[in-house]
Amino acid sequence: MFTKRTFLHGHTNSRNAQAALRGELSGVKRLLPFLGPAFIASIAYIDPGNFATNITAGSKYGYLLLWVIAVSNLMAVLIQSLSAKLGIATGKNLPEVARERLPKGVSFFLWVQSELVIIATDLAEFIGAALGLSLLSGLQMPAAAVITAAGSFAILELQRRGYRSFEAVIASMLLVVVLAFAVQTFMVKPDFGAIAKSLFMPRFAGTDSILLAAGILGATVMPHAIYLHSSLTKNRVIGRNDHEKKQIFKFECIDIVIAMVIAGAINMSMLIVSAAMFHVHGLFIEDLTTAFHEFNAYVGPVASFSFGLGLLIAGLSSSSVGTLSGDIVMQGFVNMRINLYIRRAVTMIPPLLLIVSGVNPTSALVTSQVVLSFGIAFALVPLILFTSNKSIMGGLANHRVTTLLAWIVALLVVILNIFLLVETLF
Repeated sequence: MFTKRTFLHGHTNSRNAQAALRGELSGVKRLLPFLGPAFIASIAYIDPGNFATNITAGSKYGYLLLWVIAVSNLMAVLIQSLSAKLGIATGKNLPEVARERLPKGVSFFLWVQSELVIIATDLAEFIGAALGLSLLSGLQMPAAAVITAAGSFAILELQRRGYRSFEAVIASMLLVVVLAFAVQTFMVKPDFGAIAKSLFMPRFAGTDSILLAAGILGATVMPHAIYLHSSLTKNRVIGRNDHEKKQIFKFECIDIVIAMVIAGAINMSMLIVSAAMFHVHGLFIEDLTTAFHEFNAYVGPVASFSFGLGLLIAGLSSSSVGTLSGDIVMQGFVNMRINLYIRRAVTMIPPLLLIVSGVNPTSALVTSQVVLSFGIAFALVPLILFTSNKSIMGGLANHRVTTLLAWIVALLVVILNIFLLVETLF
């Protein structure tokens, strides 16, 4: 899967990383060899499912639930740091450690449920990208889906050129989404006083707002990002002892904070734009197509174009990352692997069938988030157990406070997702 160029790029980065660990580099140059993994993982935090929940929350409750995004992002920083640390400490990803430490039947079950979760995630991402292209171009959804499929294969091909090329393209796509929502935020002129109040005064407004908060959390904390991050860090820079591994982890924490701050800012911008644009005018928007047209009607074509472009790029990039995650969980849990292009083709079948059948894209996005919520506990619980185990982690084992915080986060995530499932299904 990787070419000679991939090896040379990896060798150069490893040489720079070792120089950084020895203190031969300073400033930004010392950090650069370690940047990248968190940016790929963070793409999962701005997929089209986030568009649906954030636009709905902003239009119905204004700025009220901004604090939920902020808290979700803090949780994400903790969770992704544990995943990255597992890869650094063990040289293995989370599914590989699970296969070694858990009974074979349990490992097989974890693989099956993770594949189902990734399929549900990919459904949201692919449909979101196709919808974004359809809104921008005026193409019918089936035609937009075919072009989206070609685009996702092209991004996947970048992995053959090495992880640095893949990281650079994903980071560039993330920048496009940032700029798209920066333009929208500037154009809708939000109430910054209300934003500050909502960020620092946690509150709800009835059961429906709690349900939306659970949806925001479910769309933010992504199981496949947990599996993925441990794989991205496991052999990227290899520490020869606990001291070097701790240094690598410190650099990776900076990578995580930067990437998660960007992802959080994008999610907040979605909700802020929706609040300033729709809630102020008494519009309750649950459909992304409607949101696109309302942006055009109230603000103008630049705002609607920015929204559609953000949706397209977020869907394409997160879909490619989802395919990579699927490869990781199969290899890790059951020690099997299939060609990434075959995997990509197979996972595109469900969303293509839904698009051809005429299912409402936004409804499909929301339903996929419910399926997604099933998998969060199955990724979080093993992650906390393994990273708290000194025999696995050595000197990078969790501090007691870290373990306590992680269990609190896991419990909160599980309770909110059970609430989301019950409310949605019954």
